Amino acid sequence: MKSPVHRCRDVEHGRAQGRAGARANCQQAEQRIPISKDVITSSAASAMWFIRDACGIVCALITWLLVLYADFVVLFVMLLPSKNLTYSIVNGTLFNILAFLALASHLRAMCTDPGAVPKGNATKEYIESLQLKPGQVVYKCPKCCSIKPDRAHHCSVCKRCIRKMDHHCPWVNNCVGENNQKYFVLFTMYIALVSLHSLVMVVFHFLYCFEDDWTKCSSFSPPATVILLILLCFEGLLFLIFTSVMFGTQVHSICTDETGIEQLKKEERRWSKKTKWMNMRAVFGHPFSFLWFSPFSTPDHGKAETYQYVV
Repeated sequence: MKSPVHRCRDVEHGRAQGRAGARANCQQAEQRIPISKDVITSSAASAMWFIRDACGIVCALITWLLVLYADFVVLFVMLLPSKNLTYSIVNGTLFNILAFLALASHLRAMCTDPGAVPKGNATKEYIESLQLKPGQVVYKCPKCCSIKPDRAHHCSVCKRCIRKMDHHCPWVNNCVGENNQKYFVLFTMYIALVSLHSLVMVVFHFLYCFEDDWTKCSSFSPPATVILLILLCFEGLLFLIFTSVMFGTQVHSICTDETGIEQLKKEERRWSKKTKWMNMRAVFGHPFSFLWFSPFSTPDHGKAETYQYVV
């Protein structure tokens, strides 16, 4: 019988070729081996996760600066000079709550391990410890030298294989994967709501200033006020469109249980089909509650379930 080391295949040759070769070399058909999640969970999953990518760090900083700029314009240009105290308190509180939740979601999406597979675990000793049977093979990623579970893809920026990787987002300086997809969805949702709220307030403020004296509707000079409002309007409109589209595609991806990479590559579905509600609960947690909308709540991604390597 062949050594387990000979049953480790590099994924760079393609799954189709790997499967064909396995059928040619092994008498039994290829099978799946259920393996505990603990085996494929990175030891750093509970520690702080941060990708040292210059482009991603710059994009993340820009995101925070744009939110802070919007908060500055809303508070100091539109709300504080307003004569309607109730209007200022209600809108100021609502806007800052949404902005806070957006930045908190961004931070969790950026600093949460997206589902990285342990690096360099495709060793001879480890593969032998799996005690593979004849006809069983495991796939090895040649880039990070890890045993690659099903539905995992290698990210060239993170330099790791990520479970259920959807895409790498420079705006959160991280991959969107199994463990942080909830936070990314919340980030896009709250940014869209912040953008919509700011646009509505800009429209009302313009109408108010046109009806009243421009020197009284803002603590800044009229030209500065117009420039600040136009920039905020442009920023809000741009990010409203962008994040709304991203939010829609993410929800669709969750409901269909198919990541962006799997849709792009048109990969064959090898996993069991679930209802849309079950897929939503798998990402946001069980059961449905206000915690679904909280970036401070860590969802249970089905810890009792087992994960499978393609073998």
